[in-house]
Amino acid sequence: MLTLILGPVRAGKSTRAAALAQATGKRVVLAATAAVDPADAEMRERIERHRRDRPASWTLVETAKPESPSLVALLHHAGDDTCVLIDALGTWLAALLLQSEDLAERDPVAALAALDAQGAALADALAITRAYAIVVAEETGWGVVPPTALGRIFRDALGRLTQTLALRADRVELVVAGYAVDLRAIGTPVNEV
Repeated sequence: MLTLILGPVRAGKSTRAAALAQATGKRVVLAATAAVDPADAEMRERIERHRRDRPASWTLVETAKPESPSLVALLHHAGDDTCVLIDALGTWLAALLLQSEDLAERDPVAALAALDAQGAALADALAITRAYAIVVAEETGWGVVPPTALGRIFRDALGRLTQTLALRADRVELVVAGYAVDLRAIGTPVNEV
């Protein structure tokens, strides 16, 4: 089972995802994808707030840490007694993109292809995992075209990956201003028209 939760910043995506994870009754593994800069006090406080808000019984895997398993490995090893909550897809992709920032500056097309390949590997792992998976994804592309190649690569990779996951997901929700909208109930995927 795969649930994809999309929405803008501070819309309630993580709160909705946490409620759905808790409701599964399974052991919850939270895959937190944000990299924490020790010098960034605001980000440290934001992460602390997330820690305080989630149940202490959840297992935390901080995927940005080098010693942590990758999202793909985590999904491969998760059993059917587990709910893997990935929060969030955009921060995961951003971290991968920043690791290849030099390539993105030299060859944006190759950097986008590499990011798309990593996204495809994650989509494949989500398709075969035995765990119940919930993926939180930041909505992107509703604004202006980013002025930098790095911004456009990120927007394109995240947009394509969320479309892929939405087509494969059992449940797709858009969360806006604290309200969840079931996208499957009101729409048809554009590639099925």
